[in-house]
Amino acid sequence: MGGELASQLVCRPVRDLPVGVLRVSGTLDAVTGEALQQAVRNSLAAQPVRLLLDVSALRVGDPVGVAALCAVACQSAEWPGVPIVLCGADRRTTEAIGAPPDCPALSFAPDCAQALAAASGEPEPARIRVRLRPVPDACRQVRQLVTSSCAAWHRTELAATAALIATELVANVVRHAHTTMEFTFALRDGGLSMAVRDGSRRLPRPVEPGPSDSGGRGLRLVRDLTDAWGVLPVRDGKVVWTHLTSGAV
Repeated sequence: MGGELASQLVCRPVRDLPVGVLRVSGTLDAVTGEALQQAVRNSLAAQPVRLLLDVSALRVGDPVGVAALCAVACQSAEWPGVPIVLCGADRRTTEAIGAPPDCPALSFAPDCAQALAAASGEPEPARIRVRLRPVPDACRQVRQLVTSSCAAWHRTELAATAALIATELVANVVRHAHTTMEFTFALRDGGLSMAVRDGSRRLPRPVEPGPSDSGGRGLRLVRDLTDAWGVLPVRDGKVVWTHLTSGAV
């Protein structure tokens, strides 16, 4: 007796920056939805100005898979705020993906070449990326970077708070992840966006330390000082991100 063939989905990154392109082929269903989510998260972690999904060779086999795509698209609206464009979808795929009412973060384009040409004309945000080793001096380096960037971007009123948040994000990697990290600092919608990507899949969480505890306050401080923060799991680790629009410490 022959068994049913397992669903297969192939997600191949074509380019990362400034516009990300991810080519998706195969069947999207309850089995492969998680793989698509992971591939999209990995592409979003690079923080492109726009992410194009080439779905010309994609078949929707189960609405549950569509829900997985919509979920990661809605998450991306909060961070990194990257529009996701589905390119080359046939009529059936467009109808299946466009049906859920809670999926406004997705848009469609006839093909990737047209969408890429349109996106290539968009200005890139003011942004700085730096790779840091997991050593205590990384905290000093990132403080200097944030302070000088805030001055250059005329956001000095946010500099003190931003430098404190950046220090805590980097220190968390130094203390717990022990991996090389990439720190990204960007000016977005008048506010500041910070993200640290490391190579540990252990997800951080704020704790409530006791009065005698010497540590444990870092992420709680990040949570209290930022307008929003979160964690994006990726295949080789995670990205911890924050948004800051007010500078009160």
